[in-house]
Amino acid sequence: MESDEERRIARARLPEGVRPETLAVRAALAPSQHGENSEGLFLTSAYVQPDAATSAKRFADMLDFTYSRTSNPTVRSLEMRLAAMEGAEAAIATTTGMSAILLLIMGLLKAGDHVVCSRSVFGSTIGLFGKEFAKFGVETSFVAQTDLAEWRAAMRPTTKLLFAETPTNPLTDVCDIAALAGIAHAGGALLAVDNTFCTPALQRPLSLGADVVMHAATKYLDGQGRVMAGALCGSEALINGIMAPVLRTVGMTLSPFNAWVVLKGLETLHLRMKAQSDQALAVARWLAARPEVARVYYPGLATHPQHDLAMRQQSGLGGAVLSFDLQADTPEAARARAFHVIDSTRVLSIATNLGDTKSIITHPATTSHGRLSEAQRQAAGIGQGMVRLAVGLEHVDDITDDLLRGLATLPTA
Repeated sequence: MESDEERRIARARLPEGVRPETLAVRAALAPSQHGENSEGLFLTSAYVQPDAATSAKRFADMLDFTYSRTSNPTVRSLEMRLAAMEGAEAAIATTTGMSAILLLIMGLLKAGDHVVCSRSVFGSTIGLFGKEFAKFGVETSFVAQTDLAEWRAAMRPTTKLLFAETPTNPLTDVCDIAALAGIAHAGGALLAVDNTFCTPALQRPLSLGADVVMHAATKYLDGQGRVMAGALCGSEALINGIMAPVLRTVGMTLSPFNAWVVLKGLETLHLRMKAQSDQALAVARWLAARPEVARVYYPGLATHPQHDLAMRQQSGLGGAVLSFDLQADTPEAARARAFHVIDSTRVLSIATNLGDTKSIITHPATTSHGRLSEAQRQAAGIGQGMVRLAVGLEHVDDITDDLLRGLATLPTA
């Protein structure tokens, strides 16, 4: 006869083939003996062991809970859920998205190894690869996000990793994940994809051939701007065999509270991503018709250079982030006009985050990419007149009305 414990664990096992929306709500560790319906928040640094022999075995195998720098039930539930949603064998949670990239490099690379990275990625990612890792002998070549010939030409015998972000921040360039996976694997390298903008609700890079998926879970996975978190998803061998030992030593461990918050965020991820993508498309179309706007960057628009690819890779949706360039004759005028539009808003939040239910407006050249040189910004296509908008869940007419406060009061270009 089944014990209560056996029945409890059996009930927590989901049937084969449940849909991603169900995984986002249900995938987790089995509830405790108390039968909580919402995943438990385990705020503990250590775990009492039944005896010394069991303690020795658990510390040796690192399979059970011993110390929260190495594992925690709440963090484990988040990792299980995110892995299930990405179609990965395993996932590992970290303190931030940038620490997830740091963990990736510490686990995979050594001095003398080479990375090929898109030059259109997040500014801090460029700094991490181009400056910080270079101190330890890891060399990086930056290439055009959408030019497969450049990716191929950059490959070397020492290339161990290709790193791409799709869509990119803030230009929303979309790369062909399957094609990059082919280039990486032909050269004996791995492909890592930053899936922060799309999340598994829209895009699953592993199904297209990527080896590792990286997340800044601070963004859409949480979804309400509450906590910092990051994650890597991939094979059991990569995540638990290579990354987990590094994380245990280095200590970039996600806190249980932050993990619990992201777990709750995942439950509404599919609904939010659909709604915010629909809103972003409406705002992008509105901006494209404004005479003050020189160009709108948004994969959901038919005018976007990679529109067809984006619709195939991203479940037919453009995501919730767009950028636009203002009409201007000089960089100085462009910056002044961008600041005017941003400062004229009364509903939108002026901040550098994204992924919130609140719409966020920012000036990439002086915030997310402000630490890059002007040459690096120009190479990435980020001008002084660019404004980035992460579209939230306010009424879409209130968002466009707020943008109009600045656009309608701009001096003639």
